[in-house]
Amino acid sequence: MRHLPVRMARWSARHAGRAIAGWFAFVVLCLVAGIALGTNEATTKDFWVGEAGRAEATATEGGLERSPTERIMIRARSGELDMAAAGAAAQDVTERMRDLPEVESVAAPVRSKDGEVLLVSVVLNGPELKGKKNVVPLLEQTAAVGADHPHLVVEETGSPAISKGVNDQRDEDLALSERISLPVTVVTLLIVFGSVIMAGVPLLLALSSIAAAIGLSMVASHVMPDAGVGTNLILLIGLAVGVDYTLFYLKREREERARAGGRLGPEALVELAAATAGRAIVISGLAVIVSTATLYLATDVIFSSLATGTILVVAVAVASSLTVLPALLVVIGRRADRLAPRRAARRARRGKPARGGKPETGRMFGALLRPARTRPALTLCLSVLVMLGLTVPALGLKLIDPGKDTFSRDIPAMRVYDRLTESFPELFVTHEVVTRSTPEQAAQVKRALEDLGRRAQADPLFARAPKEAESTKDAQDATSPENPTNPKGPQSPTNPRTPAISEPTVRTSADGRISVLELSVPHPAPSAEAIESLTRLRQDHIPATVGRLSGVETAVSGDVARGRDYVSHESDKLPLVLGFLLLMTFLMTVWAFRSVVLGAIGVVLNLLSAGASLGLLVLVFQGTWAEGLLAFDSLGAIASRVPLFLVVILFGLSMDYQVFVVSRIQEARQNGMSAREAVLEGINRSAKVVTSAAIVMVTVFGAFVALHLTEMKQMGFCLAVAVLLDAVVIRLMVLPSVLLLLGERAWWPARRPGRTVRAQEPAAGSPAEVG
Repeated sequence: MRHLPVRMARWSARHAGRAIAGWFAFVVLCLVAGIALGTNEATTKDFWVGEAGRAEATATEGGLERSPTERIMIRARSGELDMAAAGAAAQDVTERMRDLPEVESVAAPVRSKDGEVLLVSVVLNGPELKGKKNVVPLLEQTAAVGADHPHLVVEETGSPAISKGVNDQRDEDLALSERISLPVTVVTLLIVFGSVIMAGVPLLLALSSIAAAIGLSMVASHVMPDAGVGTNLILLIGLAVGVDYTLFYLKREREERARAGGRLGPEALVELAAATAGRAIVISGLAVIVSTATLYLATDVIFSSLATGTILVVAVAVASSLTVLPALLVVIGRRADRLAPRRAARRARRGKPARGGKPETGRMFGALLRPARTRPALTLCLSVLVMLGLTVPALGLKLIDPGKDTFSRDIPAMRVYDRLTESFPELFVTHEVVTRSTPEQAAQVKRALEDLGRRAQADPLFARAPKEAESTKDAQDATSPENPTNPKGPQSPTNPRTPAISEPTVRTSADGRISVLELSVPHPAPSAEAIESLTRLRQDHIPATVGRLSGVETAVSGDVARGRDYVSHESDKLPLVLGFLLLMTFLMTVWAFRSVVLGAIGVVLNLLSAGASLGLLVLVFQGTWAEGLLAFDSLGAIASRVPLFLVVILFGLSMDYQVFVVSRIQEARQNGMSAREAVLEGINRSAKVVTSAAIVMVTVFGAFVALHLTEMKQMGFCLAVAVLLDAVVIRLMVLPSVLLLLGERAWWPARRPGRTVRAQEPAAGSPAEVG
């Protein structure tokens, strides 16, 4: 492992053409393989978690699983609703929908209590997750009906339409984030290198690494299903680490070029860079991969998909830095050597002095380092107190599983959803009580579930069926499954009066073993009332009815149950994931630097960085004071996936900076400097490049704050803040202060190395090995 980067760089430098062609052939091969195999998308069963997951598995076994459903609303454009015109429009909707192959059934139209809205429910074929793809023809037909009835508003919503809207919005948001982050990245690289060509290299390798990782992720999905979030993370992490790794390598090669003063050729300079920056990139990449792999311990399809995407793009980014990057640097170096005499002559004719090659830390970095250099104890105490103060709000962290009620109202289907639930509040939430028993118990189970339904109807937290509709013959005829006029569902009556809900009914599988009872709740899923209704159902109503039957398995699913069980599942897995994360971070640092003390320091610093960023996340997003500033509607909590994912990713990214900074300190120490001199030299040498890399990361992550989806806003904000705190406070204040105070003890149990003399002239062997 120690000599692998040098060997790979040596081969690439000597075979630059083949290395470059081979890399881009690899990228094309990955994309072709991915496109040929396609993406194996996660199915509904891959998302089953906890009691809600068991309920859905049981219902699916009995053929009673939840089907994707769309709701078409018909209302007057102005004034009162003309029922004759609305009925004609409902008839048109029904006939158009039942002719679509994507449609399983069409229900009779339902009139709202205020008589201002007519509702037609359409059940789609196929599983729930396929609804967002199958809904497009339905949306087209709804628009066509609206055009044919200009005096009415005909609009559609439902989980499939909302999911499609969220996906479309996410794609637009990602395009926006790229338009923000790419120009800033280019400008940052131009400032760092002062060359269009050198600035283009990191961007080229990052984008090619992203392309290869996307292809590989499509292949990997056939082993671990893709939950639909892997590509988003590949774009987010790929641009950040791809640019960072290339940036560290390029800066080191330029340092070696400046130090050599023309005495070493491009091949030798690349080997010198590989021996230092190349090894640090390998260690850093492994640290990110190992840290991210702990997400698999969460046994969740979304986290597994996130982990796979991150691991693939980091591995590919490391590979590009070790293979094609040395080849590109040799090609660019040879061109620079050919042009160097001509440029020097032009500068001489203009009377300009030759450019100095000594790397400078700069006044700003010198000012930031001055407190740690002059008063390390005071700087350490104040910095740690600031980070702990930022961490305090994280103690009040509340988690929520964001459902469709939390999506942006810029999505048309969400605005229709708001109007739907205003007219039909009983459609907010549905609890599904699922039972499994023997066929002989079917009648007994049905009676118990009907009793449960009556108890729920008497509970004010649950929706109640209007009593006047129970004896309405039109309603009974319209909802009768025996109505022969519509093979895909009943026709609409002339004067529809069917309520949106009726007396709770029990559905039973053909073999009599599995039964399902649906109960409506007129409150949004994230609300306290909806959550309390689930608690009361599970703890009071079920034990008092069907729970008394021996040998009967009972479980509750639905939107609220899914969210609550998911949060509970993640909370249970958090100690395991965090424990392994701390252990692997410690072991990776000890392995990289042969120091137990540095391993412990790395763990503590990563905890400080993650804690402070999570505290700021809670402070900003859990309250309402920043809603106008960042354009979001507070959930009153943090999306349940965000903290666990962020802690894991932040540990990996923090290890990036830890490895690069400590590697420079270790190198200075091995060159014979005292512990204090090595710390100051290493920080001085790495401060500018680390901060430049941090600017790129902060830009990439910060662009996600402009997105619509609150969960993505929270991720982008927390990652951007964490990188900024880590690069400025941790790496420029806390870390140097700790190392200056500890001195040689920071490297225990490693012994102090003997002084080595750096080769200033080309040597007979490999420059990297001699150096």
